[in-house]
Amino acid sequence: MSIVVQHEKRRKEVLEKALTVFIDDGFENATFQRIADRCGITRTTLYLYFKNKKEIFNYSIKQLLADVEENINIIRADTALGSVEKITRVLLDIFKLLEQNRRLLSVVLDYLMHLPKNENNPETRIRRRTLKLRHIFSSMVIEGIKAGELKKVKIKTVDDYFHSIIMAVIFHLAVLKQKNISELKEMAVFAVKQLAA
Repeated sequence: MSIVVQHEKRRKEVLEKALTVFIDDGFENATFQRIADRCGITRTTLYLYFKNKKEIFNYSIKQLLADVEENINIIRADTALGSVEKITRVLLDIFKLLEQNRRLLSVVLDYLMHLPKNENNPETRIRRRTLKLRHIFSSMVIEGIKAGELKKVKIKTVDDYFHSIIMAVIFHLAVLKQKNISELKEMAVFAVKQLAA
């Protein structure tokens, strides 16, 4: 049992350090050797955990998203918060994470844009990655409506809005390289307040 725990712990450490290599060097320039060096292990040892850098990159992003989901679940479980405050906090937490990882966003966008034509469509991959997040927002809105805290609204419309504002934040940070997204935050907070019953 402890061997499995140690393996998973080491794997997580590799993913965290590999992410810094991708941020520093970009996906194309990051090499298996650079990742192994950053982790303080040999390439052979790295192959025990992952078969190639693409797999490392994908798992690194999944781990980052799992951390986001864990934070969201903590907010959702807080019974002292009303629906408006929960949704607002989740949005602002996501925005904060995106701001903290603006360099990584650029790497991810570059990676998605340079996928070979025969691989999955980048739009499909992005949609798959955001499906769980969309479900979380839909669930929070439904819970708020059932609790009488939110107006009866079209769930899909609200869900599309949240998705769009998150995409706008990503665009402003990664493509436009803007440092300040306070207007987008204010817009999101204002929109959530409009949902209050």
